[in-house]
Amino acid sequence: MNIQALLSEKVSQALIAAGAPADCEPQVRQSAKVQFGDYQANGVMAVAKKLGMAPRQLAEQVLTHLDLQGIASKTEIAGPGFINIFLDPAFLAQHVDAALKSDRLGVAQPPAQTIVVDYSAPNVAKEMHVGHLRSTIIGDASVRTLEFLGHNVIRANHVGDWGTQFGMLIAWLEKQQQDNAGEMALADLEGFYRDAKKHYDEDEAFAERARSYVVKLQGGDEYFRQMWRQLVDITMSQNQLTYDRLNVTLTRKDVMGESLYNPMLAGIVADLKAKGLAVESEGATVVFLDEYKNKEGEPMGVIIQKKDGGYLYTTTDIACAKYRYETLHADRVLYYIDSRQHQHLMQAWTIVRKAGYVPDSVPLEHHMFGMMLGKDGKPFKTRAGGTVKLADLLDEALERARRLVAEKNPDMPADELEKLANAVGIGAVKYADLSKNRTTDYVFDWDNMLAFEGNTAPVYAVCLYPCAVRLP
Repeated sequence: MNIQALLSEKVSQALIAAGAPADCEPQVRQSAKVQFGDYQANGVMAVAKKLGMAPRQLAEQVLTHLDLQGIASKTEIAGPGFINIFLDPAFLAQHVDAALKSDRLGVAQPPAQTIVVDYSAPNVAKEMHVGHLRSTIIGDASVRTLEFLGHNVIRANHVGDWGTQFGMLIAWLEKQQQDNAGEMALADLEGFYRDAKKHYDEDEAFAERARSYVVKLQGGDEYFRQMWRQLVDITMSQNQLTYDRLNVTLTRKDVMGESLYNPMLAGIVADLKAKGLAVESEGATVVFLDEYKNKEGEPMGVIIQKKDGGYLYTTTDIACAKYRYETLHADRVLYYIDSRQHQHLMQAWTIVRKAGYVPDSVPLEHHMFGMMLGKDGKPFKTRAGGTVKLADLLDEALERARRLVAEKNPDMPADELEKLANAVGIGAVKYADLSKNRTTDYVFDWDNMLAFEGNTAPVYAVCLYPCAVRLP
């Protein structure tokens, strides 16, 4: 049952009985502060203006007609004409009890759709870092919710597994294997990438070899494809350990990397040219969009192919949207990508719509999110100023939770303590994210996350764990 919809219907009936037109808007919303009740009806003032009445006078008449018997314990008029509604605890208890007895917790099942959810998206040959945390956690929560509602959900882990950097990485892997150090080098992905980049920047012969390897890789040479697959396999195996620790539902079969769309790019550029959407400009292929203006107020140019023949992320994202509609038959596509990518996505999707690759009836939705900040209000970093590895973050969460649980439960058996510490530590990281406003930045604070008071994961874990272990 939708309480807001029920209250909206009741308030609307009372407004009409008080003389309001049949199409009046009750504007029932959840109250921002507890002193204003559980819900507020804010539509009285707009209706009163149309009727030429004082808002409080109309609100008083509405209350005489408002039948919330058995639903609200109290209603009152606040300010110029707001109606505060305090729900009856017995009403809430009754519906919670009914929901608990229902297989679906009282949630109605909508018509099923095929929904593609794009989330996580780490890069090959790099370890996952805190920047991947929000997309992974929020995206997976969305996936679980959509599946519960009965939708056919396709997880799309848009891994960064293609690009010019792979010539550099393959050349470095080849050198390490020649030195019998390939496996050791790949055990530290972050160090592997850093060393490869250092040699690329400092050794011109190595850089030239790397550039030639890119051409061979993109040309389909089997030796270079095998080296590339090795890099992808090792990276995704390490990432899967992180996914398993976070208890998210992503697996290897959900990987839909940038390489998947590479065969489509030349055809898309040719098609956009044929449709008159793309033109040559200073040697590059560009789509000029009237919807976006540059600093001179002219249509903004979006490059889809560089003058050296290379493609850009925009080209890949155009192909990606096309593939998800034409091949995956998506009715809806959700992207969990941070807010800094918003304009990039909007430009790519504008081209997609103009080209007719995805009809307007299929929503392409950017569910953007804010950044994770340190206590200083700056992006969350290590003490040395580096990017925090996600595995290190989870290790610290587990260690802090282990100390906390041991302090509160000194006699708990070691195996139970470890299970509870894992639930508290990993749960604290996930809950800290999911309990915040998705669209804004939030401060990552260990002390608040692991506090045994307030709206935190430890409170729920410690309360629920004893119940869980007693279940047969």
